[in-house]
Amino acid sequence: MQSSDDTRLIEEAQAGDRRAFDELVRRYDRSVLRLALRLVRREDEARDIYQETFLRLYRTLGRFRHDCGFETYLFRIVTNVCLDHLRRRASRPEESVPAHGDGDVRVDLLEARRDDSPDRDPALALERREIRRRIEEALAGLAPRERLVFELRHYEGLRLREIGERIGTTEKTVKNCLFRAHHHLRSKLRDMEGIGMVGLPRRADPARIEV
Repeated sequence: MQSSDDTRLIEEAQAGDRRAFDELVRRYDRSVLRLALRLVRREDEARDIYQETFLRLYRTLGRFRHDCGFETYLFRIVTNVCLDHLRRRASRPEESVPAHGDGDVRVDLLEARRDDSPDRDPALALERREIRRRIEEALAGLAPRERLVFELRHYEGLRLREIGERIGTTEKTVKNCLFRAHHHLRSKLRDMEGIGMVGLPRRADPARIEV
């Protein structure tokens, strides 16, 4: 449900009030960046997606007619930008994606686990980093749309209908994408069944996945 305050800001921004638009950005910027970072795993690329998302919002806000909630409209933009980005990346398979906590990724935005601290159990922390690396490799092997659907379902917790609304497709198509993603992960991580899936939410554990 869109708040009356959001509605007021949207109407003022559509009328040309830049401060109203800036306030809309302020309200949703962290959520947009968090989703972009979750999907692409690189802070520099996530920030490019963030900028492109709000640039597209600025260009198209005048056409927004409240036929859906503003948050749905905004996140439809960011998911489409992410999907375009993932497709471009898929055409450059030589590029690797760092696992959580590696490189320059902002692990605070990715809800890093405190129990990975080396002073607790270095061997366990190393094992968990290796598990996450394997998971990242498996996720990177998904087709862009399958990766997007998987992330929105299992990390963002969206229902299939909501995912369809965000990426402009049917619930049935989303379900089929999710099924293919699960099948791929089961195949790639079959030897890890029974191991705690650090880096995947519990309901996305390949040993337990159901569509």
